[in-house]
Amino acid sequence: MVDYSRSEVAIGAVVLAVAVGFAVYAGQIIGWTNGAQTYALTATFRSLNGVSVGTDVRLAGVKIGTVTDMSLNADTYHVDAIFDISNRVAIPDDSAVMISAEGVLGGSFVEIIPGGSPVFLAEGDEILDTQGSVSLLNLLLKFVGREGASQSE
Repeated sequence: MVDYSRSEVAIGAVVLAVAVGFAVYAGQIIGWTNGAQTYALTATFRSLNGVSVGTDVRLAGVKIGTVTDMSLNADTYHVDAIFDISNRVAIPDDSAVMISAEGVLGGSFVEIIPGGSPVFLAEGDEILDTQGSVSLLNLLLKFVGREGASQSE
């Protein structure tokens, strides 16, 4: 019979716990939802800079879904996005969706701003009111350009 010391058993238990924690975290990142049901919504954006498949969809700061597909529309040159939303959350049909940043150096996420309609979006519906991502560099260049123009007058 093999005799294991308590420290070896404790280290093994910690390694196993870390492995299980990593597996759960990886499952959440790639979209495993523990059996929770979702429905797909679509939206078309001018720009989805900073967003990719797997990006969080949030409402009031709480994750309610993920971006599952993005594709360039060859006719409009806009991005068609699909996101899965938890069935536990009903989105009014007059809601807006925008790309928000977690901070100056943070990543981007999709934010849903709920409307006040008593009618809710269903599987496959499209959110029409969208605002794409805003480039911080472009905003800064516009600000610097305007400042320089007003000083030269």
